[in-house]
Amino acid sequence: MSPASHEENPTQPESAAEEVQQTAGETVAADAADAGPEAAGEQPAEAEQAKPARRRSAAGSSEADRPAAARGGRGTRSAAKATAKKDRPAAASTEVQVELPAEVFDATVNVPLIHQVVVAQQAAARQGTHATKTRGEVRGGGRKPYRQKGTGRARQGSVRAPQFTGGGIVHGPVSRSHAQKTPKKMKAAALRGALSDRARHGLVQVVSGFVDGELPKTADAVSVLSAVTGAAAGASTVLVVADSTDQLTWKSLRNARGVHLIDPGQLNTYDVLTNDRVIFMRAAYESFVARTGAAGGQEER
Repeated sequence: MSPASHEENPTQPESAAEEVQQTAGETVAADAADAGPEAAGEQPAEAEQAKPARRRSAAGSSEADRPAAARGGRGTRSAAKATAKKDRPAAASTEVQVELPAEVFDATVNVPLIHQVVVAQQAAARQGTHATKTRGEVRGGGRKPYRQKGTGRARQGSVRAPQFTGGGIVHGPVSRSHAQKTPKKMKAAALRGALSDRARHGLVQVVSGFVDGELPKTADAVSVLSAVTGAAAGASTVLVVADSTDQLTWKSLRNARGVHLIDPGQLNTYDVLTNDRVIFMRAAYESFVARTGAAGGQEER
């Protein structure tokens, strides 16, 4: 190409690569112009403003047309249940004001005696089935592992000796009873001491009942229990002493959280100490005091 022709076409690309790039750019621009403003990503301002408005109006109308039960779902039912529970009248306390006899609920607290009785009770609850085998009880090992002399090793008579893996155990545990003999008077004195400690802190109460009617009701029994103790259900552990024949109380409270039921004839020091409160049914309280007071009177003589 001559210098003259180069001056006449100043916009002509100097290389083949620049010519290809220029041609591709012109083609893309032409396609965008033919497609219009929508293909180029330019939408009219009126369309942009109208679409969200239509969405909001449609959503509002659909929510307004839906019934309240459909809009609320489970939340509405839960709120209704909570309202019903709130509207339920509070349970009245059925606590009975009684004068606790001093020989049972104001006795001397002997801490070492209580400890001894509790340890004996826990020991009696152990199964005692633990056992190991000695070298004479382990299977195998009847043959001498190697000759007595000439090997340079220590003499051995069996591979089931205690120093071998898989051998017997020396002085291991054997099956036995862990029960400790504790006199009845010591048990009674420890129980009186534990009850006296709870009574001095106002943690022994007597109630007339937990459920009205003849059918067991856990919710009503728990409400009465909360009213008696002044604490929420499950906030503290409660030992309820009721006769085993009182099936209404047993069935109402046997699944309640934080409640342990016991017959007055089985009341013991360990259960009194492991629970925060002791609540007697009136009939159970009278039978327990009559039996324990008579035993205490005979003991003093």
